[in-house]
Amino acid sequence: MSKDHIPATPAIRVLKDNGVDFVPRPYKYEERGGTGVAARELGVDEHLTVKTLVMEDEKKAPFIVLMHGDKEVSTKELARILGVKTVQPCDPTAANRHTGYMVGGTSPFGTKKALPVYVEETILALPAIYINAGRKGLLVEMRPADLARVLKPVPVNVAR
Repeated sequence: MSKDHIPATPAIRVLKDNGVDFVPRPYKYEERGGTGVAARELGVDEHLTVKTLVMEDEKKAPFIVLMHGDKEVSTKELARILGVKTVQPCDPTAANRHTGYMVGGTSPFGTKKALPVYVEETILALPAIYINAGRKGLLVEMRPADLARVLKPVPVNVAR
């Protein structure tokens, strides 16, 4: 896929508008395959893939958590850090309503609503990351510094 033929997703537009240097990485999407399939298809370590998780607190206030593909979020630790009782993933319909993206194609860039973004702090130290570009089967390879510059996420330590 050449840069001229990249799908014009809201995420791609945000990256271009912010002068982010990225490489589109299309792959053969498999339903419920997650970052394991993306990493396998792209021939990269799953730890470098970043999943975009749309979550909510007990008051249904939505936010995004960016996590290594091979890790899970400790919801108990995240709730403690955020000072709320509980956090849980949004159901797919709510996640789509908040972001404008379908589950499996959710990007933290170009969401329909501006949502708070939290990032597992070790992601910011990686040499490169592979993150969803707003469509199933399309990641972008980019520098974590650009993610931090564009999204201004809050670093957290909630991986398990």
